[in-house]
Amino acid sequence: MQKKLILDQDLLEITISRLCYQLIENHNDFSDSAILGLQPRGKFVADRIHTKLESLIRGKIKKGYLDTTFHRDDFRRRETPKMANETTIPFLIEDKKIVLIDDVLYTGRSVRAALDAMISFGRPKSVELLVLIDRKYTRDLPIQPNYIGKSVNTIQSQRVMVEWREQGKQKDNIWLFNNLET
Repeated sequence: MQKKLILDQDLLEITISRLCYQLIENHNDFSDSAILGLQPRGKFVADRIHTKLESLIRGKIKKGYLDTTFHRDDFRRRETPKMANETTIPFLIEDKKIVLIDDVLYTGRSVRAALDAMISFGRPKSVELLVLIDRKYTRDLPIQPNYIGKSVNTIQSQRVMVEWREQGKQKDNIWLFNNLET
């Protein structure tokens, strides 16, 4: 198995800053907007974006975490059921501009499940998608992100792995793995 570094810690920090400035351009002070990190890995991106945004706008931004486990189309197809994560949305999403945040966009099925799960909490005014890595050429559903950290041309046999210090890693890194087995 070969691996290639897509973003190291320094480039990841620059990428998050750029994404924050793009969000500010479209949402201004976030008074009628909120961010939702998709569990389990999107919460790390949402936390970083949230912290950076609040320091840039010098204000508070609504943030929550959304679990999609029971809304996934493969939930009952697994031999061992997937463990659910906590959904925490301490605000009303009704008529809010919501920014869904995830680490990697692959087939689009997690985002579809997130849209279903989010509707359980009300009807937002609009929904945008922010991803750190957009895996091109792997989409099963017609879902495209509004904000992209980095687009990566991938094939099915490749895998993207995001490592965070919060998960016990030494550094933040994003890797592309090539499976050499055929």
